[in-house]
Amino acid sequence: MPAQSPKAARLVAAEILNRFDPKRNYAGPILAELLPQTQERQRTTDFVFGTIKNRSAIDRVITTFSGRPVERIPITLLNIIRLAGYELVYCPETPEYSVVNEAVENAKAVSGKKQTAFVNAVLRQITRHISNRSAQLSQADLASTLPQTAVSYCEFDSKFLPDPDASPADYLAAAFSLPKWLITDWLSEYGLEETRQICFASNRRPSIYVRPNTLKIAAQELAKHFRRAGIDHEIVPEVEMIRIKSPQDVTQVPGFAQGLFTVQDITASRAGRVVWAHLGCDGGQSPPYILDLCAAPGTKTTQLAELPGDSAKIIATDIDSRRLEKVKENIARLGIRSVEIIPYEGLFANHTSRLTEPGGATVRERPRRQFDAILLDVPCSNTGVLARRPEARYRIKPKAIMQLAKTQAELLQKAAALVKPGGKICYSTCSIQRAENNELVRQFLAKNADFDLRSEELRLPSAEQFDHDGGYVGIIGKVGCAGHTLEVMVGRAHPTY
Repeated sequence: MPAQSPKAARLVAAEILNRFDPKRNYAGPILAELLPQTQERQRTTDFVFGTIKNRSAIDRVITTFSGRPVERIPITLLNIIRLAGYELVYCPETPEYSVVNEAVENAKAVSGKKQTAFVNAVLRQITRHISNRSAQLSQADLASTLPQTAVSYCEFDSKFLPDPDASPADYLAAAFSLPKWLITDWLSEYGLEETRQICFASNRRPSIYVRPNTLKIAAQELAKHFRRAGIDHEIVPEVEMIRIKSPQDVTQVPGFAQGLFTVQDITASRAGRVVWAHLGCDGGQSPPYILDLCAAPGTKTTQLAELPGDSAKIIATDIDSRRLEKVKENIARLGIRSVEIIPYEGLFANHTSRLTEPGGATVRERPRRQFDAILLDVPCSNTGVLARRPEARYRIKPKAIMQLAKTQAELLQKAAALVKPGGKICYSTCSIQRAENNELVRQFLAKNADFDLRSEELRLPSAEQFDHDGGYVGIIGKVGCAGHTLEVMVGRAHPTY
């Protein structure tokens, strides 16, 4: 039987979107399953995630300018139109005729002549109302334009977005396909200009950063390795990481299989560095004993091991046993020996003992051995990483954040029982919501007098050069060590390490 010809990127992207429901599943696994059907893998990926990030705005364009509500369009045709709408609005470098013609051909492949004519008619109506596919911000009427970048917009011939002056929250929610309640929360916390920057960062195409495995290679040597392999890249100043400029499957980049590097965002790399900045290495003493309590998939675990030259003793665990397998794969690929992986249930079974009274009655439980440091990278709302996890914008609700905060508080309390006097807990999230970060930490401190806050840093996501995600890192110390100075940092700028 002859092999089938590879499908075009837009057609495969449409199939992925047909099977994707933002409230029920994730696009990533569907993408992984269908991606082998096309040779245009990166293009397909860009189409899928670009459309998901901007879906609400695209649907508004379709409804406004075609006169047909999206709810009345069959899903197979709607996703073809959405993909074309994404390209028309957000990819001005692609010729308009090419976008429309291929959408019509794709409609022909999945439906009849009448439906094909409908797709053509809808897209022709949209294109008639686009007056400039790449307008400059200084010349744009915001109510009639959709933002592409911080300086360029797609301009339409009439106002179809809320007035940005009269209702900034309504405008930003509509223009960036983000929940209004979330925008309102950001406006209250960060103000209008910072919120606009967060919106751009949440819809950006995130850069690929790699962290050199310093057990095997230094940043400069890895850069030379990439240069010899023809990988376009640049070193990120001060953090010893490298940005790969051209989008690609990193697992196929020379050096990945050999464990020379790990993919990690700049902000995500902060937690491991902060742990060692506060823990340090005591020469001549036994190696620090560290726990990574929510370790999967192991990106931060491996960093904890690499920073002291694989000389610490690290326990890694995660409540999701299937994802814990990924930690095993990563430490094996990187050649790390200082990490021991144990089941989540086994952590508490192996590290607690019962104290009893002479009569045999149980008084309380205490850890058999306590840790010098615990990395607690908790499950969170993902509001700092919406560019990488675009589905989160359609799922997260205020009630869900309260439920997450309850789980986070329980995990922090568990960590508190496992850290020794003088030890530290590094509490981190990829959220920028107060309820999951500084408010939660302060609630914990109010209930636990034997702990105090040593430092905290909130980084907001940024779309500027060396773009990065958002996240929070706080160091909580257990009383029993020398005095300290509290450091508090909030910002989008590249950090100083």
